[in-house]
Amino acid sequence: MNICRFIPLFLGCLLPQLCMANTPPIDPHAERLYQQALPYLQQANTKLEAVPANFPTASADEKKRSQALVEEAGESLKPAIKLLEQAAALDHPVAQHRLAMIYVLFYPIDVIKEKACPLLERSFLQGFAPPALQLSSFCYELTNTPEFQTTLKAIATSAPAYVQYFPQPAVKLECRAEMPQGMAFQWGSSRDFQAEMYRLLGDSNRAQRTEYYQQAIAINDCYKAKKRLGLSQ
Repeated sequence: MNICRFIPLFLGCLLPQLCMANTPPIDPHAERLYQQALPYLQQANTKLEAVPANFPTASADEKKRSQALVEEAGESLKPAIKLLEQAAALDHPVAQHRLAMIYVLFYPIDVIKEKACPLLERSFLQGFAPPALQLSSFCYELTNTPEFQTTLKAIATSAPAYVQYFPQPAVKLECRAEMPQGMAFQWGSSRDFQAEMYRLLGDSNRAQRTEYYQQAIAINDCYKAKKRLGLSQ
């Protein structure tokens, strides 16, 4: 596999049991498969977070060490991919997202469009917020539809769903000013992703742009929304 992408939590509900009640039912076998994949995903993430931000321009020794970390992460991901593929086939939205993120991290754009985009779309249309960010970056043709906009608005304006599965990774959380470091993803809470939904709504709805950006700012002081409204330097 070739690398081609750089790679206390507020869950958004005071009563977790009420939040979970807003989560659509998930196939129990798919959930078991997803839970089995998590330790492997964590192992891989730990390795990737250890890759320094200056990896492309590092010394020969540092590049060798970084490449070893990436290869070790890839080995950890092999069993995770098998488990996630099975869970994704059973329409587990979070497994679909995490599997797609592996494709986004390790594969070129043509493979992302072929393999990741369908997974991201299926996950998002089940009301899971995180895939919207990668859909808008890598699968733009899937976002220029009434169905995408309807789902985006529904997720933004409803009580957070799937909160027990957060934090979740993104290549870049646009509401944060800081850039991703090295091979590490940026991780966000359900509230972080809700702010991103409002930001995306503002990006694509000129008539209500100010209203949506203000909602994003109210949730987590969204940097990109403030910049678009001329409220930050």
